[in-house]
Formats: sequence, structure tokens, C-alpha cells
Amino acid sequence: MLSKPMKFLAVAAMALAPGAYAQVRPSRPTMVFRRVPEPREGAFSILVPSGWLTEGGITRVNPLTSGGAANAIEAKLDFTIKQDAQGSVLMRWLPSMKYADLRGSPAGNMGMFPPGSNYMGMTVFPLLDAASFLSRVAFPYAHKGARNLQVVERKPMPGLAEQVRRSVAWLPVSQGFTFDAAMLSVTYEEGGRQYKEKLVTAIHGWGQVAAGMWENKETFLVRTAPAEFDRLAPILAIIQGSVQINSQWLMGELRGQMERTKIAGDTYRAMAQIDKEIVQSRQRTNAEINHNMFLTLTGQEDYVNPHTGKVEQGSNQWKYRWVSPSGEEIYTDDQNYTPSYDRTLQRSDFKRSPARK
Repeated sequence: MLSKPMKFLAVAAMALAPGAYAQVRPSRPTMVFRRVPEPREGAFSILVPSGWLTEGGITRVNPLTSGGAANAIEAKLDFTIKQDAQGSVLMRWLPSMKYADLRGSPAGNMGMFPPGSNYMGMTVFPLLDAASFLSRVAFPYAHKGARNLQVVERKPMPGLAEQVRRSVAWLPVSQGFTFDAAMLSVTYEEGGRQYKEKLVTAIHGWGQVAAGMWENKETFLVRTAPAEFDRLAPILAIIQGSVQINSQWLMGELRGQMERTKIAGDTYRAMAQIDKEIVQSRQRTNAEINHNMFLTLTGQEDYVNPHTGKVEQGSNQWKYRWVSPSGEEIYTDDQNYTPSYDRTLQRSDFKRSPARK
């Protein structure tokens, strides 16, 4: 048995361990996160810091105007969260698009579909690795007025590539698929300001079974002023990891995709299981992106939601967490802060969310 002095030292060591509430850290401002639905179809909801702005949402490609149906099968997402109108702090999810690499096809070898042309609704483009896609396709799409782009780091993300592989492993033709994922760190100038940005994507190559089709997945970027990235990382990590998919929307979207691709039969009966697996895959994917982009995966804590009794993950960069029945969250270092007395909130249903013992 430990002596009294040893017990005291053991308790003190536990109290000062990483992730414990007594951890010494600089005090952060209280942050209120409101839960915002995707505005166009209600596909998901996400936590957004109070006062920040959102733009875009779910989009759909018209097969009649796009020259084909390949990119009209599933919904696309182009969604932005930003601190102000200029986007001095900005997060953006870019749409997943299918491309056609026809270099191995007779039509491609005959020059009938040069790069940049349209083939069944897909842009003809040679298969790119993830880092090249980010610099050659994703960044120019997101920042048409950017100048002086400098690539600071290219980092492979094998964990994200594996998550994407698992998400399509149920397809009967998945043996010929290829996967690659990467993160790109860049600096550039836009609108007279300097920015630091991290971009991430996964590339799924369908191989010859789909005539060279390939697509980008999980394409996401976040930017701040160069000196602000580390300070804002905990806030950005909370936002990125807070996506909750609307199951009703997801079921309708899967049903529509199956109808548009003429898939039926047992697939319909498996939709409930697909829903469950997609939600679990989404959680693993968010964790993988957070770990690589913000290096705060170890800065997470298991909390008990007092409204639902369920265990949830949240940031441990603040000492106290509060939640509402509708999913809003507040993080604060102020032990005297009580949301019921915060006049800017005008609500009294927030409860303290304690760390799980």
C-alpha cells in the first residue's frame, strides 16, 4: 500500500496528466458553438462558432446539361464555414467529382477525347495522385485569385486511404481499385492577405473495370493567417469533427442512387445496415482527418451528455463543456460561467457535460 505522501504524489500526478482538467494551460476565450443544418436539403448538421457564416451546401449535377450521367448519380457537397465575409478563417468541403482517364482505351489512343473534354459527364483527365490533385485541381478551383502559392509540405495519409477503401469494399468489383490520400500545406496571398492553408483529399481509382474512371473523396481545406493556425486549431477541429448525418436524408439519397444506377433487390433490404456503417465510417474518417490536419486527436476527451446519457467526444482544450438538448456546445475556462446568465444566448437549457470517469 502507498504511504500518505506517496498517495498525495500519485493523485497530484493524475491531476496534472494530459487531458485532465487540472492541466496547466493558457486560458482560452469562451466559445459558443451553434448547430446549423445544411441549408439546401438538410443532409447533415454541423457545429459553427457563434457569429461565423456559412455558404453553399448540397448541389446536384443535371445530366442533360453536363453531357452525361456519371456525376449526376450522387449529391455533391460544396460547403463553406468562415469567420467573416472575407474568409480570414475558412473551412471548405469541396465536391467529389468523377473523372475519366482514357489513356488505355481505343478512343483515348485515337485522340477522340483529349484532356479537358467531356466523356459521359466526366472531365477527361489522367489519374492523379492525391497531392497532385490538391495542387493542380482542388486549389485552383477554390482560390481563383490566389497568388504566390508555395507548397510547404506534402504528407501521405495512408489511414484516410484505408478508410475510403473500406467504405467501398462491399462492391463486387473492388479488387481492381486503387487508393491514395495526402495532405498539402501551402502558403499564398489572396485579397491582399497572407494565408496558411492545409488541404486533404483521397483519390479512388476504379481501374479498367470502369474504363479508367477515378474520383476525389473527402476533399477538405482550412485556412488562417500564418501565425494563427495553431491557436485556432482546437476550434477548427471541433467544427470538422461535429458533422451529424441526417439518416432520413441519407436513406433517400441512397435509394435515389440505387434507382439512378439501376441497383435493386437485396440492396434495398441492406440499407439500414449501410446507414449504420456509413455513420461509423464517417466518425473514423473525421478522426483521421483531425489527427493529420490539427494534431489534436490526443486533445479529445470523452464526455457524458447529460441530456441523452450518451458518451461523446469533445475538445479538452478548455476546462468545461456545456451542451444543449439540440446539440449546441459551449467550451470555457471560466469556472463561474453559466450559460443561463449569458444574455447573448437567451436560453436556459444548457447543462454541464462532465468528462467520463
